Amino acid sequence: MSVQRIGRGLGWLILVVLLAGNLVVGARIFNETSNDATDESPYERISLFTKVLEQIREHYVDESKTTYKELVYGALRGMLQSLDSHSQFLDPQMYSDMKDDTAGEFGGLGIVITLKDGMLTIVSPMEDTPGFKAGLLSGDRITEIDGVSTDGLSLVEAVKKLRGEPGTSVGIKIFRPATRNEQEFTLVRAKINVPSIKDARIIEDGIGYLRITEFKEPTAVALQKALDELLAGGMTSLILDMRNNPGGLLTSAISVSEKFLGRNDVIVYTEGRNNRPLQTFRSKGRRHYTEMPLVILINGGSASAAEIVAGALQDHKRAILVGEKSFGKGSVQSVLPLDDGSAIRLTTARYFTPNKRMIHDQGIEPNIVVPMDPETWRKLQLQRSGLEDESGEEPVGPAEAEVLDVQLERAVDVLKGIMVFEAKNGSRSWPWGKSR
Repeated sequence: MSVQRIGRGLGWLILVVLLAGNLVVGARIFNETSNDATDESPYERISLFTKVLEQIREHYVDESKTTYKELVYGALRGMLQSLDSHSQFLDPQMYSDMKDDTAGEFGGLGIVITLKDGMLTIVSPMEDTPGFKAGLLSGDRITEIDGVSTDGLSLVEAVKKLRGEPGTSVGIKIFRPATRNEQEFTLVRAKINVPSIKDARIIEDGIGYLRITEFKEPTAVALQKALDELLAGGMTSLILDMRNNPGGLLTSAISVSEKFLGRNDVIVYTEGRNNRPLQTFRSKGRRHYTEMPLVILINGGSASAAEIVAGALQDHKRAILVGEKSFGKGSVQSVLPLDDGSAIRLTTARYFTPNKRMIHDQGIEPNIVVPMDPETWRKLQLQRSGLEDESGEEPVGPAEAEVLDVQLERAVDVLKGIMVFEAKNGSRSWPWGKSR
C-alpha cells in the first residue's frame, strides 16, 4: 500500500471523525436553543436509549434475543403501544399480512373487536355469524385465544389469530363485565357475509322500519332501494335501527347521512394535533329526505360509522335518538410505511360531530334513554331472524319478544306523537323545525 493511499485513508478517517463531532455538537446546540423552556432533550434521550441498547447486548442472558433488529423492533412496539391502544408498530410480515387482508377468502367469527382500556373488547357480534350464535355480547373482553393470554396482544395480531380458513375452529375465553363471569367458547370459523340492510317493513300508521347492520360499500344503494319500497308502501316516517352496528366505511356513513340532510350540511370533521382541523365532510347527493320524521335506535354496540351518522343527524336536529349511549369509537389511524418494509399505524386524528362533540371514548348520548341489556337484545334478534341459539339458553317466544323490545316501542310512540302534533297544528314539531 502506498504512502499516498495511506495518507488519503487517514484524511478520510479524520474527515469522518470531524463530521461526527460536528453532528454531536450541532445536536447539542440545537437542543439548547430549541428546548430552553422544556426538559425535552432529544440528544440526551437518544443517548440514553443507545446506552440501554448496548447494556442489553452485553449483559442479557439470552444472546439470541439481542440482535439490533430484535431490540429496535421491540422498542418500537413499546413506543407505539404506549401512545394509545390503536397505535402500533408493524414488522414487515405483519404489514404485508395487513395489506393482504382484503385478498382471497377468509373465515371469521363475525365479531368486531377493538382495544378498550388496554383490553381486547368485542364492539359488537354480527347476527347470523358464529360469534353471535354462540352468545358473545358487546362489551365482552377476550382474555385468551387458543389458550394463550391476550395480555399485550396488539389488535392486528388478535385479528390474525381469530381469522382462518372457513371450517377451522378457534377457542376463546371471555370475561363479561356485567356478570363478572368467565366463559370459554370453541367456535368454527365461517365466511362472513351479512346483508347491511335488513327487516325493511311498515310497522303501522305509515311508520317505516329498517336496520343497518354495518356500513359497507353497497349500503347506501341498498338503503335507497329499501326507502323506495317503503315509500311506495305508504311510509310517512321512519325508524332507522343501528343497534349493534359496529361501523364500517366512512364513505358509506357519509352517503347514508346525506340522504337525510340538506345539501352542503356538515356530516363529520376530523381534528389532528393541537386541535388542528384536517378534513370536513359535507352532504352531497341528489335525493334528500329532509322533511321525513326520523328516529334512530342506538345502543352500546353502535360504533364508529354508526356514531358518525347518529351524531350528524342529531346535531342537525334531523333525528331523535332513542336507546342507550353508543360505544365511543372515533379515532383515525394512518399507516405510514418505513424503508425496511415495516410500518407504523399511528392515531393521527379524531372524529367530531358537526357541533364539535368528540366521538372517541365519549360516545353519542340518545335524546331519550331506554335501557336494554345486551342479552335481551340478542334474544330478540334470534327470535326475529329464526336463528338457532347455540349458547344453550332458553329461546324467547314470539309474544315475549314483542314485549321485550321497549326501545322500538318507544320509537313508535315518539313518531305517533309527532304525527298527532302535525295533525293538530299543521306544522313540524322539533326536531324537524321547518313549518310547511
